[in-house]
Amino acid sequence: MKFRDPRQIILKPLVTEKSHRNVLLNNAYSFIVAKTANKQQIKWAVEQIWDGAKVLSVRTIRMKGKPRRHRWRFVYGSDWKKAIIKLDPEGKQIDVF
Repeated sequence: MKFRDPRQIILKPLVTEKSHRNVLLNNAYSFIVAKTANKQQIKWAVEQIWDGAKVLSVRTIRMKGKPRRHRWRFVYGSDWKKAIIKLDPEGKQIDVF
């Protein structure tokens, strides 16, 4: 899929205790991204949104929706994609967390 705007790829930051610890120790940020985006598109989007940030690596994980009870049956949440983006320490830092 072709994305014209980088904000169509990077949907929102994933702020958890684990992701915050990852920022402090490894300079790696977690984001919820579009399900059809690949690693090159995610890298391009981060460098476009935060001008001056240099991406070293991108790791992606497909997350399955969690089952929830609704009356007598299970319904499932939407599947989503998580990206862990490692930045160069000498480059510009992201001010998200």
